[in-house]
Amino acid sequence: MLKKSLLALSIGVTVSLVGCAQMSEDNRDGLYKRSGNTINVTDRNDLYNVEGVPNGRDSTMNNFGYVRHQKSPVAGDTDNYGALPTLNRERVADLISKLCVRLPNVNDVATLVTDEEVLIAYDTDTKNRFETADQVKRTALSVVPRYYHVYVADDPRMMREIERFGRLDSNSRNIDQIVNTTIKQMLKYPQGRKLSDGENANGEMINEMNDHLDHDFNDGTPKRMKTK
Repeated sequence: MLKKSLLALSIGVTVSLVGCAQMSEDNRDGLYKRSGNTINVTDRNDLYNVEGVPNGRDSTMNNFGYVRHQKSPVAGDTDNYGALPTLNRERVADLISKLCVRLPNVNDVATLVTDEEVLIAYDTDTKNRFETADQVKRTALSVVPRYYHVYVADDPRMMREIERFGRLDSNSRNIDQIVNTTIKQMLKYPQGRKLSDGENANGEMINEMNDHLDHDFNDGTPKRMKTK
C-alpha cells in the first residue's frame, strides 16, 4: 500500500512539473511568436511601460508591424513559405469604395478590382470633375499594389457596367477583351492628373521599353497615339 501511495505521488508531481513547463512555454510563445524561421514580436510595450498597461489610445490599428525572417540552414528548404498571403480583391474593392465615399462630393461608389486594374464608377455633385477624379483615383492607388492601373468614371450608369464583372474571374472566357472595352469607355471621363513625369493619370508607364507586354491604353507611346 505504501509503495502504491509513493508511486501515485511521484506520478502527480511529474504531471505537475510537465504542466508548469508547458505553461511556461506557452507564455513565452505569447511574447515571442515563432513559426518556423520567422520571429514575430507584437504587443510589447515594456520598454516604455513597465506595467504593460495600455495608455488609453492603443488599438490593433495603432500597432506597427515587425517581422523578421531567417534563411533556413538547409539548402532549398522553403516549406515554411508554402502558404504565402494573397491579395483578396473583394476586400480591396470594399476598402476602396468605403474610402472614396468619404471624399467630398462623392455620394456613391462602385469598385471592381481585377488582377491588374481597378475600375471605379461613382456618383458626384462636384463642380470640379477633374479634381474629384484625381482624388478618387489616388485613393485607390493608395490601397492596391503599385503595378495596378486605375480607371475612373463619374457616371452612375457605369456602375451597372462594372457590376456585371463581379462574379467573373481572371480565367473567365474573353475577360480581357470585355474589361478592356469598358476601360476605353471610362477613359472618356476625367482621370485626374498624371502621377509623375514617367506615368500617366492611370498609373501607366509612359514609353516603357516593354510596353508590348503591358495592357496600357493611353500611355503616350507613338503606336498608341496613332491608333486614336
